[in-house]
Amino acid sequence: MSHLRNVEVEISWIEPQSTRDLHLPAYETSGSAGMDIEAAIQSELIIEPGQIVLIPTGFAVAIPAGYEFQIRPRSGLAVKHGLTIINSPGTIDSDYRGEVKIGLVHLGKEPFRLKRGDRVGQMILAPVVTAKWKNVESLDETKRGSGGFGHTGLR
Repeated sequence: MSHLRNVEVEISWIEPQSTRDLHLPAYETSGSAGMDIEAAIQSELIIEPGQIVLIPTGFAVAIPAGYEFQIRPRSGLAVKHGLTIINSPGTIDSDYRGEVKIGLVHLGKEPFRLKRGDRVGQMILAPVVTAKWKNVESLDETKRGSGGFGHTGLR
């Protein structure tokens, strides 16, 4: 693997006996930023258009302090079927020790058939920078100023 920096992250199957057919999250190519995550559902699940579901993964992680896992959609599922992450990107905090679950929403027009072991999202390890507030009387001026959504226009 040619990633710039490797950070050791502990992972544990919630019920090792019942997840032997599943794979640990994995980078599918040497240039992948995210690890694909498989659905640990017990049986096939039909996700109807507009439906929101919480998909188990069967594992928990211990992320080192100063990092998070971001849960993002898989582009193929999103573009081909309208299946995406409801709170994209989702965050797994370094102090969370429960099962990682994937919140999916189906924005497509046809029911989607999800099977055990299907790749349902990708997980990206990212450093976390925390903010330290500095309360001031006013902020510096910029060209944009207080212009909101769409203020800079299209080119």
